[in-house]
Amino acid sequence: MDFNMKKLASDAGIFFTRAVQFTEEKFGQAEKTELDAHFENLLARADSTKNWTEKILRQTEVLLQPNPSARVEEFLYEKLDRKVPSRVTNGELLAQYMAEAASELGPATPYGKTLIKVSEAEKLLGAAERDFIHTASISFLTPLRNFLEGDWKTIAKERRLLQNRRLDLDACKARLKKAKAAEAKATLWNDEVDKAEQELRVAQTEFDRQAEVTRLLLEGISSTHVNHLRCLHEFIKSQTIYYAQGYRHMLDLQKQLGSSQGAIFPGTFVGTTEPASPPLSSTSPTTAAATMPVVPTVAGLSPPGEAALCLEEVAPPASGTRKARVLYDYEAADSSELALLADELITVYSLPGMDPDWLIGERGNKKGKVPVTYLELLS
Repeated sequence: MDFNMKKLASDAGIFFTRAVQFTEEKFGQAEKTELDAHFENLLARADSTKNWTEKILRQTEVLLQPNPSARVEEFLYEKLDRKVPSRVTNGELLAQYMAEAASELGPATPYGKTLIKVSEAEKLLGAAERDFIHTASISFLTPLRNFLEGDWKTIAKERRLLQNRRLDLDACKARLKKAKAAEAKATLWNDEVDKAEQELRVAQTEFDRQAEVTRLLLEGISSTHVNHLRCLHEFIKSQTIYYAQGYRHMLDLQKQLGSSQGAIFPGTFVGTTEPASPPLSSTSPTTAAATMPVVPTVAGLSPPGEAALCLEEVAPPASGTRKARVLYDYEAADSSELALLADELITVYSLPGMDPDWLIGERGNKKGKVPVTYLELLS
């Protein structure tokens, strides 16, 4: 019992000494041991790493789960070490509503059929989103959290110890300075100065040892950056896969809707109101909605499915041609199509009976079918 009381009194005395030293430093009444420039740079680099890791982590969480209430719930489940309940994604919920609407409004009607097709695509998008969230959480969010809750807490603990060792060292320096001043006035015996010098040597040794431990941890931040870089590549990989899946699903849906649109609205050609996403290596510019009139029937041109399109016999109509800028490179699938290069200008026109997703394109003496989604029709 006496030992515990003495320890508590000793700890209280040390705390009080440190508090006095810290306060005097703040008011400029005591000298402070400064760390070298390299050490200060390590501290600043560590603080920046911690701050930006927190910001990137929080914003990635918002990206993966925009609902703040759901994020709080997931955080609580994680802290309680319980499994987060599975949630329906927004895309899957939209798919469910569309399917139910089609069932009630009439699945055999044009609107009902379209709702069913779109709901199937939205369901696929929702599943792709679920996979992306799961992969990104494991490969990116978890390593960032581990750094903040593991390595950084260790660094912060050692920095606090270093701060305490520095305060102890400076307090010893102040006591030795006072002892020497008192000795000069013959008010203290030499043993008091010897005791202060011994305490200073001990404090200096402990400070140097703690500074080395802290320095090694701070230098490990470079390894943290390497690990975070690898995780960032994994995050981008999963994001690329997610958007590639979304692109394919929506392109398939657009083709389905395009073919059904021609059956629902015969006699009109409607260009795409929003171009499909480009290949992953391209940049998708914003394109304007475009419509083109139906041109008079061209002799010798049969509707699709009855006879192959003979491009040599196709002549551009007297009116209804337009200029178009190519948005992305396109490789012709066969001799009936025209290969395209991004940013080039071509002449395009529509012919009766053509698939609404295609036009006839001309460049010089070459002509062929071109996909509307790869074009920006100019006024």
